[in-house]
Formats: sequence, structure tokens, C-alpha cells
Amino acid sequence: MQRITVHTTINGTSYSIEVEPRLLLVDLIRDKAGLKGTHVGCDTGNCGACTILMDGLTVKSCQVLAPRARGAEIRTVEGLARNGDLHPIQEAFWECDGLECGFCTPGMLMTTVAFLDENPHPSDEEIRRAYSGNLCRCTGYLNIIKAVKQAAETMG
Repeated sequence: MQRITVHTTINGTSYSIEVEPRLLLVDLIRDKAGLKGTHVGCDTGNCGACTILMDGLTVKSCQVLAPRARGAEIRTVEGLARNGDLHPIQEAFWECDGLECGFCTPGMLMTTVAFLDENPHPSDEEIRRAYSGNLCRCTGYLNIIKAVKQAAETMG
């Protein structure tokens, strides 16, 4: 099988990784770069557990081939905390009980980063719409909405 080299930056670290052209970006992140925070949920792009930021935009990494990441700036959940301090979004999810089992949380957090960058003062309805591509089977979303609102206030 043909292999290609993907040069990309993940959470500020440069990577040159040789991959098969059919490798999924989520597999590059988890298996090649060793960043296990990005979860594989459904493999169909429906659950959002694999959501990352690529060049500032949310991407479901189970739906993108790794070669598309050439030259891209990727940010995963591991890139949120700084110097051991949680990002305000992580703090808000913790304080508002916006997570339970934690499986969907990395995708929720990354969606929140992009969403609040675009809309720093969202309404409840705007938050609900923003998370239409992220599934949580535990929380019922009420605490996630509280967490997003608290993060928006903290960051705002």
C-alpha cells in the first residue's frame, strides 16, 4: 500500500507522520500522535465524540482522511489546559456537572471552543442548535447548557 507523509501541527507540536492515504484523521490523532482524548464513538459522524478543531473550525475527525490535515493547525482536547490550569470551558463543565461518563465530553468541549469564539453571548436556543451534532446519553443537556453559559460569562 502506498504511504504518504502528513506534516501537521497538533496542539502546537509539529508532526511528520507516514500514513496510508485511507487512514482517518481520528486514527492519526489517537494512534500515531498518541493523543487519546479524541474519542471514536459512532464512526459515522453522528455523535460528535471525535470533534476537533482544524484551522479553527470544528471537524468530526472520524469523517476526514488524515492526508487532509497536511499543513493544518489541529487542536484537540489535550490542547485546552495551559500549564496545568484548566481552560475556562473545562472549569465550567466541571463546576456545572456538564459531564457524566465523559465519553462525549472532548467533542462537547471542542464544539464549545469554536462556538463561543463565534458567539460569545449565546442564548439557550443558540446553544441547543450548536450542539445538534453532539450526542450525550447521560446528562440530558441541561447542565451542558449551564456550563456553556458559565464559560461564556467567564470568558466574556
